Amino acid sequence: MPEIQWNDDLTACAELVERGDPARFRTTMAAPPAARLALFPLWAFNIEVSRAPWVTQEPMIAEMRLQWWRDALEEIRKGQGIRRHEVVTPLSERLTPGGAALLDALVEARRWDIWKEPFEDEAHFRSYLDATSGHLLRAGAGMLGGALPAELAADAGFVLGLAGWFRAIPALEAAGRMPLPDGRETAVAALAAEALSRASALRARRKALPSQLAPLFYGLPEAVAVLKLARKTPARVQAGALEIAPLAQRLGLLKASLGRW
Repeated sequence: MPEIQWNDDLTACAELVERGDPARFRTTMAAPPAARLALFPLWAFNIEVSRAPWVTQEPMIAEMRLQWWRDALEEIRKGQGIRRHEVVTPLSERLTPGGAALLDALVEARRWDIWKEPFEDEAHFRSYLDATSGHLLRAGAGMLGGALPAELAADAGFVLGLAGWFRAIPALEAAGRMPLPDGRETAVAALAAEALSRASALRARRKALPSQLAPLFYGLPEAVAVLKLARKTPARVQAGALEIAPLAQRLGLLKASLGRW
């Protein structure tokens, strides 16, 4: 990791994450200071992209907003002509060309959010989760100076992505979206059970993970707690009743920061 040089752009990114993704703000503040230089711009980017389809009722304007981010990532990938922006600038300082390509695929997947068509099938849903969650982790690993093994990245993307997706379902449905290919409670419980199994597999391999990549997984304890609620009582997903008690959040994060995520 480079020498720590905190600046106004990083402050703006941290403030954006604090407002828009409090869970990731907590996990990032628990990370080593050097890791925050990479993670705050990455999470801020994710917030900006995830919001783009929702800030307007005009699909073409939403498409243009997403294209703006694709253009910025292409500049980062090429390493030239990079636009000045409070998120793009610090992101460009640590994002690798390969990471830029991964995040471009993430932005492309987010085009689904613009429209109200359902997922084509189960495979489409899983591909969306991997692109929007797994690619974020893969790019983050490169920004932290490492690489995630393929299976580990896929499992982590599914676990963290599904937990976040379950929490978003009430808002998605209120906006007229169909967020799951199969919304029956039995299907929801089965997805949660699969994610919990994959979380166990992740934890079994955590000692093999390079230590500098551990902050990417600090959110795993809270995700597992959410998935356990969904598996036990899948009706909680549609009801928006997946909040974790603050004390449990803090204890899970403490364990994660000690290497027991």
